[in-house]
Amino acid sequence: MTGPAAPPGDAVDRAVDQAVATSTESMGATPSTSAMPHVLHSASVAVLMLDVRERQVVYANATGIELTGGTVRLPVSIRDWADAAGLTDLDGEPFADESSPLARIAAGETVTGEPVALHSGAPLVAGIGDDGTTTLAWVTGFALADAGGPDQKGPDLNGSGPDTGGGVGASRALAVLLPLADSAAGGEDRLTAVRDRAVLATEMSFTISDAQSDDDPLAWVNPSFERLTGYSLEEVVGTNCRFLQGPNTDRASVRRIREALDDRRPITEVLLNYRRDGTAFWNQITISPVLDGDGELVNFVGVQSDVTERVIVEQERRAALADAEAARAQLRLLAEATTQMTAALDTADACTRLARIVVPELADLATVDLIDAPGGHSRQRMAVAARESDDEELLRRFGPLHGGRGDASAASAAGAGRPHLVSDLPESGADQYPDDPDAAEVYERLRLRSAMVVPLRARGRVLGTLTLYTQFPYGSRYGQRDLHLAADLAGRAGLAVDNARLYEVERAAAATLQHSLLPAVPDVPGLQIAARYLVGKDGNQVGGDWYDVLPLPGGYVGAAVGDVVGHDLSAAAAMGQLRGVLRSYAWGGDPPGSVLDRCDQLVQGLDIAAMATAVYAVLGPVAADGSRELSYANAGHPAPLLREPDGTIGRLDAHHSPMLGAVPEFGVASGARRDEVAVTCAPGSLLVFYTDGLTDIAGEDADERAELIERTVAAMDADASPEDVVERTLEVCLPEQLGDDVALLAIRLTAR
Repeated sequence: MTGPAAPPGDAVDRAVDQAVATSTESMGATPSTSAMPHVLHSASVAVLMLDVRERQVVYANATGIELTGGTVRLPVSIRDWADAAGLTDLDGEPFADESSPLARIAAGETVTGEPVALHSGAPLVAGIGDDGTTTLAWVTGFALADAGGPDQKGPDLNGSGPDTGGGVGASRALAVLLPLADSAAGGEDRLTAVRDRAVLATEMSFTISDAQSDDDPLAWVNPSFERLTGYSLEEVVGTNCRFLQGPNTDRASVRRIREALDDRRPITEVLLNYRRDGTAFWNQITISPVLDGDGELVNFVGVQSDVTERVIVEQERRAALADAEAARAQLRLLAEATTQMTAALDTADACTRLARIVVPELADLATVDLIDAPGGHSRQRMAVAARESDDEELLRRFGPLHGGRGDASAASAAGAGRPHLVSDLPESGADQYPDDPDAAEVYERLRLRSAMVVPLRARGRVLGTLTLYTQFPYGSRYGQRDLHLAADLAGRAGLAVDNARLYEVERAAAATLQHSLLPAVPDVPGLQIAARYLVGKDGNQVGGDWYDVLPLPGGYVGAAVGDVVGHDLSAAAAMGQLRGVLRSYAWGGDPPGSVLDRCDQLVQGLDIAAMATAVYAVLGPVAADGSRELSYANAGHPAPLLREPDGTIGRLDAHHSPMLGAVPEFGVASGARRDEVAVTCAPGSLLVFYTDGLTDIAGEDADERAELIERTVAAMDADASPEDVVERTLEVCLPEQLGDDVALLAIRLTAR
């Protein structure tokens, strides 16, 4: 506080309301009538400066002028002002000249509070204004004594007693009228309102400063100010009111007050002040200029109110709201982390999701390190995340937190399964990494302020560590509350990472099992062969797709591609049995149709599988011109493709027959059998076999997918190797989400 506060000069009519509203708005609250008397929110304060010697009103603020209806011109005699304002006692009787509260104040008497009535309109008739409107008001006032004699322009007011009788030197007096907004009430309601005014007037702290003296010193304070601050009148008169300021007083508020005084405008502020005994209190002050009849600034008059309780309640409310919001944010973070990480299907994805979740919600930087990382690595940094992308590369180079100030315990504590908090990291990289200049340089470039290292644990063992950092200049300082949240998050993340790790192990085992059931591509003279098998992602990473190439006696070569219905271990087992059966029948030299018929009988008779599709083709020995005869049979499988040396491409789709196991006793009870079809393949011809993992895609047309494969193969160079054909076909035709297994086989007939 830089100067005394009082009801404003030009805006005193808003003093109480403005003080409450301004301070409340500054704290983000809404005024509550339960916090203070009701009159505090609707009162208009009229301030009058009285000339004692001339018995005149020499100054009136806007509310004081409004009470007279604007019919008087200052200066004006006290009696004329009272008549214009319709000032009477509560019964509506005009005061005698000397009994009027204003006359008594001008005579030097201190009026601590007296109820009066104000009637709109003039002249008065039987105590009622022309329009019949009556307003109650509470009058307080006191004489102001000049310390410097009758020529003193600015009132010092020191030594003014409660009843000086207008003694020698008294030249001014101050009167304050607090009109009652609900004057229309009567009886007990009116008395209650007047009592509220009396309490308000008695407890209000007034100060007056001399605006015409250097440094705007205090000239007078009332007893309420002495009780509020602990300073006596003798101690404060002649000094600027800034003695109430202290180490935690808001400098911005002080600056706004000083600017308002320099601009001669009223202001209301709430700031921290200090009593004489050093105790702090929140002071709501309203400072306003007082001008004389000639418009010259003579004083600043003000009001101070101790609003400590209100501010504390508001601060507690804000703290409670902040705590509640922090708790909600933590719950949201934990819920989001659980949702995100449970969707991860591999360890790297789980670690990356974890790092992205905590930045920027909980950290500016984050690293995830695993002790037993995939691929057999003993320790590996799996993921990093940073607010600024440039810091991520530095994080990949930055090792585990250790070094000065005992921080070497961070890694060991996390390794033992205990979280570790480093609230304040050293600013110098040399202190943190005294023996590693490169690490020290990276440390300083990262601008680290605070850190937490928490273990990732699951199923009784430590999997790795999650390290969180904040950065200068805006990062916060971690505390125990942050550590508890990070530990809770790491516990959930550890289980998700371990599940992903186990899933990867099982997936690798399943893929190994699946590939063990598939043959290695043989080396066959006169043929170039390439094959691929891809595991679908929506099953158990095993399935019923297979391919096979088998050299047969007499220079024949068999080729088969099939698909057992299902995507589990049962389908894989059935596939292995069916493939073995087909190989045994093929070795016997049976034609392709007969081989599939006998496989069908075993599928149904031995209940090997529910159903399966298959295509089996046999390439005959090389003829004199280098060509080979190809005979094939198809049991409900996608048609293979034949691309001839001239680029012509066609589907081997003649004589389709039912799937294996689809028609009970097919070929036995009905006598039906699968026929094979023979075509001649010139040297340089290309055969492409595939399963429906490339064509049967949810939401897409299977025929269009088959045409896409056909166009892709047709667009390949004539001399493209089977490896190139397989790679290009998968590149173009593989769906974004591989929901089913895929087997792809390409065979090129080479010229002799």
